[in-house]
Amino acid sequence: MPRYIVERSFPDGLSLPTNASGAAKCVEIVNTNAEEGVTWLHSYVSEDKTRTFCVYDAPTPEAIRQVARRNELPVNQITEISVLNPYFYLSMAGASRASANRTVYRAPWRPFRYFL
Repeated sequence: MPRYIVERSFPDGLSLPTNASGAAKCVEIVNTNAEEGVTWLHSYVSEDKTRTFCVYDAPTPEAIRQVARRNELPVNQITEISVLNPYFYLSMAGASRASANRTVYRAPWRPFRYFL
């Protein structure tokens, strides 16, 4: 299934409480999405909470637009994406063993600040 980044703007800031009402809203969104075969994987929220970048699996961009309307969520842009993993290239044939031996590895993640 295709994967998409959905960019959204919230001029007054995103308000999603971290309590039972916030959880209920997320369940409502997930259930509405499922009606069109759309899966919300996760979102990134800007520091000022005015923009989100949401990762979705969906059959089409139109399916995302339909559930966004029903969920009363804005959609600025939808971009089909694929994963680019730099660690994949370390195992490629033709990669110099000498340069691979000099490579300094670090954990492929950094701590994230979660939206609270």
